[in-house]
Amino acid sequence: MKDFDHLMSVWQGQPKKEQLSVDEVLKQVKSGVRGLTNRIYWSIVAMVVIIAFAFIIALFGAFNSWVTTVGILIVLFTMFMYLTLIVRHYHILSKRDATVNPTEYLDSLKEYQKNRTKVIGWFYYIYTLLISAGLALYFVEVLQNASGIFKGVTYGSIIIWFLFTTFYLKPRMFKNEEEKLNLMIDRLERLQEQFD
Repeated sequence: MKDFDHLMSVWQGQPKKEQLSVDEVLKQVKSGVRGLTNRIYWSIVAMVVIIAFAFIIALFGAFNSWVTTVGILIVLFTMFMYLTLIVRHYHILSKRDATVNPTEYLDSLKEYQKNRTKVIGWFYYIYTLLISAGLALYFVEVLQNASGIFKGVTYGSIIIWFLFTTFYLKPRMFKNEEEKLNLMIDRLERLQEQFD
């Protein structure tokens, strides 16, 4: 009996799970999603400007080699693919409201995270590889009269850029976004558990 009383006192001494405030959680989730959608929105604006600039170069540039044109078209095609992807992500995140139906919103966030992880994983490598290849082809004609050292520096910079974005920038950038999404999903799941 003494052990039972001791066990009861230990059990009752356990800290109770902190109850989450519905308003606070929904406010934090909305704020987090708003931050992600704002970042995606400005990425869309920047990508549209860059695509327009590249299109003007392709349209009005007087290039002698078809290789240069192919390089610009590869860059344009790749940027358009990326623009399509981020517009889709923007619509997924901004079309739902967490306050209307938190359970449905949680499911959509989980689906977005799963889809994003799958697509971004392989797409990012294709994107950086195609942009690098397009720039390399573009610079064939642009740098034909440049010195060997300048050509080496330019192509070396493209290789360094590719390696830097692939192995340094991408993991940090996506880890940061993944942590934010996980935090929002965790908060909504804990809130849902309170009411189950």
